[in-house]
Amino acid sequence: MAKTRYTFNTKTLAYEQHKPTTGQRVFKAFQYLISVLAFSIILIILSYSFFSSPKERVQARELDQYHLQTQIMNDRLDQMQLLLDELSERDDNIYRVIFEAEPIPKSIRQAGYGGVDRYANLEGYNNSELLISITKKLDRIASQVYVQSKSFDDVFDMAKDKEKMLASIPAIQPVHNEELKRLSSFYGYRHDPIYKIKKFHHGVDFSAPQGTPIHAPGEGKVIKIRRSRRGYGNNIEIDHGYGYITFYAHIKDILVKKGDLVKRGQTIATIGNTGKSTAPHLHYEVRKNGHSVNPIYFFFNDLTPDEYEKLLDLSKLPNQSLD
Repeated sequence: MAKTRYTFNTKTLAYEQHKPTTGQRVFKAFQYLISVLAFSIILIILSYSFFSSPKERVQARELDQYHLQTQIMNDRLDQMQLLLDELSERDDNIYRVIFEAEPIPKSIRQAGYGGVDRYANLEGYNNSELLISITKKLDRIASQVYVQSKSFDDVFDMAKDKEKMLASIPAIQPVHNEELKRLSSFYGYRHDPIYKIKKFHHGVDFSAPQGTPIHAPGEGKVIKIRRSRRGYGNNIEIDHGYGYITFYAHIKDILVKKGDLVKRGQTIATIGNTGKSTAPHLHYEVRKNGHSVNPIYFFFNDLTPDEYEKLLDLSKLPNQSLD
């Protein structure tokens, strides 16, 4: 029940009941509403400052889950990268070595996706840096997986061709060499018997009487035959495929012709003394991808481990070539 208010009337010198005007009533009501509204606004501000709404709590949980899943994805991409690096290492240093293939250059394996604006659509967000980092990792892994997949396709093809490759590699000595007594000069720097200077000898020399058979060390195709009285004299080149070429010089009798296909062990010529030669012998070279390599590294099919070790020791002794 509202209290009755009285006011003192100075004209009548008596207390009279206070009756507010309509304007006063409206102003009071308006003042009341303003107070309630201000109090409500203050209450709402305080509530949102110190307490989360149900919707905000749901969104906060979703954001936490999003950050967790993003971090898990980032960690899994790192694990995938480590696994891919291990596969690449095995591919280059085991599988490709077995099949005599060149390793894949790092510039190809690590090639990423280009384009300055490729990740522009991910910029401008609160987590742009993380999103861009994850996307770059994913692109890099996708590129490397593609390269590795193509490499394994190549290795698979090489594995199917392995038998033919093993038959083609020049893996025996071209001259019968019992007790290793016929190898007179080895690969490397040797004294030239004609010019009396130290020169690099790109092959090995087998000393033997003229007419001694020369055998093909692996399957291949005769690609060159030269007959000459100078330099290497009569000589032959055989292409064995897989980057291998063998060269035979100072020959007496040539028993094959250009284009012939030869088998391992087949007699292709006889030892002679043609060209720049000081005694009957065979100058023999092995070339891999256009570069000469030490032939004794390929004499593993017709030597025991002890004989091979002995041959390596002999190759280190100083001597002179016969051509």
